[in-house]
Amino acid sequence: MNKTMKRSAAIGAACAVGLGLVALPQAAVAAPIDVDPDTTAVVSLLHFNDFHGRLDKATTVQFAGTIERLRADYPSSTVLLSGGDNIGASNFTSASQQDEPTLEVLNALEVDAAAVGNHEFDRGVDDLTGRVDALADFPYLSANVTRDGAPIGPAFETFEIDGITVAVVGAVTQQTPSLVDGSGIVGLEFGDPVAAVNAVAAELSDGDAANGEADVVVAEIHDGSQLTLPANAPQSEQEATFAPDAAAGGAFGDMVNGLSADVDVIFNGHTHRTYSWLAPVPGVEGATRPIVQSNEYSNLIGQVVLAVDRASGDVSVEVLANHARTTDAVAGLVAEYPRAAAVQQIVDAAVDRAAVIGNVEVGTISGPITVPALSNGNRGEESTSAQMVANMYRDQLADASRGGADIGVVNPGGVRDSFLYEPTAPETEPGIVRLAEANTMLPFINNLWSITMTGAQLDTLLEQQWQRTAAGEPLTTGRTYLQLGLSDNVTYVSDPSRAFDDRVSDIAIDGELITPDQEIRVASASFLMGVNGGTPGDNFWAFAEGTDERDSGLVDQDALLAYLAANPGLAPDYSVRHVDVVGLPDGAVDAGAEVAVEVRQVDRIRSLGAEASTTVEVVDESGAVIGSGDVVVQNDAQGAPLTTAAEVTFTATFAGDGTEPALQTYALRADNGTLIPFQVLVTPAPATGSGPGHPVFGDAHPVHGDDHPGRAVGRGGEHPVFGELPGKGKRAF
Repeated sequence: MNKTMKRSAAIGAACAVGLGLVALPQAAVAAPIDVDPDTTAVVSLLHFNDFHGRLDKATTVQFAGTIERLRADYPSSTVLLSGGDNIGASNFTSASQQDEPTLEVLNALEVDAAAVGNHEFDRGVDDLTGRVDALADFPYLSANVTRDGAPIGPAFETFEIDGITVAVVGAVTQQTPSLVDGSGIVGLEFGDPVAAVNAVAAELSDGDAANGEADVVVAEIHDGSQLTLPANAPQSEQEATFAPDAAAGGAFGDMVNGLSADVDVIFNGHTHRTYSWLAPVPGVEGATRPIVQSNEYSNLIGQVVLAVDRASGDVSVEVLANHARTTDAVAGLVAEYPRAAAVQQIVDAAVDRAAVIGNVEVGTISGPITVPALSNGNRGEESTSAQMVANMYRDQLADASRGGADIGVVNPGGVRDSFLYEPTAPETEPGIVRLAEANTMLPFINNLWSITMTGAQLDTLLEQQWQRTAAGEPLTTGRTYLQLGLSDNVTYVSDPSRAFDDRVSDIAIDGELITPDQEIRVASASFLMGVNGGTPGDNFWAFAEGTDERDSGLVDQDALLAYLAANPGLAPDYSVRHVDVVGLPDGAVDAGAEVAVEVRQVDRIRSLGAEASTTVEVVDESGAVIGSGDVVVQNDAQGAPLTTAAEVTFTATFAGDGTEPALQTYALRADNGTLIPFQVLVTPAPATGSGPGHPVFGDAHPVHGDDHPGRAVGRGGEHPVFGELPGKGKRAF
């Protein structure tokens, strides 16, 4: 059958039927459409995207059960498709077995075809075209990917459904080279996915049987909108959301406006968003076609049911929906559906095998690295585990190819468990870290990203540890304070007695106080940063102001394993990233004057092995101790430091030849290795001579060991953001 122009304004009536079905509750499945089989063929297209090897004894079987229920309405006319990223960034059960169980699950579900996703290239193109293709019973489609000018795989696959030919064309985001390890894709070219799909669709629609023909063309493109809506939002709401997004251009706009009228249905992936929009067809007045993305991790299964006129070739959309994965009991689904039973067997075996694999040694430590008080319920204190993870983020993303990170930041809830030093079964020696322990510490499989933040934005981020709504209103219930874990090159001072949003000051990176306009590359997890237009996690709204988002191509678990391998004998770091200092002056003080402050939470790390400091010192830029105080400790019921504070009086010194008030840099130093610089505005005494250099911050840091650059980073007598320091705005930046 030759393909004809299939859309006209008359199709609007048919689309209205589909729109009625969209209004059904998510749990509902529409009854099969009623057509004359002699004149009309029916095709049910099922779609999922970004499964990412999320194998689970319950949800994976429920995923299978949902597919089987949708298949049951169209048992001989269903095509099951994937939008890519079936594997990669997987959970431990799948990742520990090179995603083989995931591919077995998809085979058991009888997936018909999949677009390649960027994560299919995580282990390199040879792994995809060799091992993965051999394991998968379905084709991976890659219309826009070539190696040395030749396709790496098929561009499309055709299916005979109810007497008509359905072609599925697959393509992947053109940004793939920036998302995976370049050494695994040498020689590959990732072309324009829209142009590639159009070229194939044109051949499938040109009436030349020699190059293949199809009555229906479906595009599976692993890219999509950055916007999202609740599943099955009204078409009016989807139009209001996605039409401007398409008009703005980008990958989504290119698909909506650039895919030719030869393409009947567009499925998306990659951005993990949710939509089922009837988008306008370019060049065909009044016509629409579905563009669908179905969230992630099998949460939703997209469905488009088409009615195809056997005589004219006209195609109408009868059902357009994203169906929520069923929550029905696994036992019932297994009893009812043979494919669900097969999936259960595969997943159960994979989970059992992963438990054995989890006993493999992946690293060593020289002391316990734990969450606060050996519980992830305390999210208001620093911990050796969170600091280690933040260091890992920074170090694993430090290379320019991974994002060029300067610092690492982790939310306290993102670090879920500890590395204990004493042996636990099956270990026989202390200090062993097993794969299962690494998986338990970071169980969420977050992608690691980096963004650029200014010094002012970093200041705002740290202020947001005192939790607030998106509108900026302080939270008064629940966890009102969340302590971010920071890499060991970041310090700051806080004063909780000051007003909301005026508590953080003296932020330093690598021992040098930052400036408001300074650009800082920050590494963290996708959840916390809210990348790709998402909402930042845990109310850390400042991440949304960052720029130059870059996906490292790494997930947190893989990055942690690499970090452990590169750092055998990893030691806990008991120095703190910040202390509370109450009483630092807002205005200028005279050189030689005594300044009295209270330093609180000197030992705010409540991880196993932490010991209380005995003394806090203040040193000036010459390295001289200009004040000190004894630490008073109050322990909790378990004997760990609950509060540690010191009353410290120091003598203000003035370094240099100036005669006007200038910011002087001092540092708080504690027994636990803490070294935190801060500044005070000081008026010089008459005839002040030149002072020495910067031996404190130029010397080896007691924790990092690296020589700090030694250049003084003063801010002058006037603060560049808040004006003159005395009595105005924040005490110091």
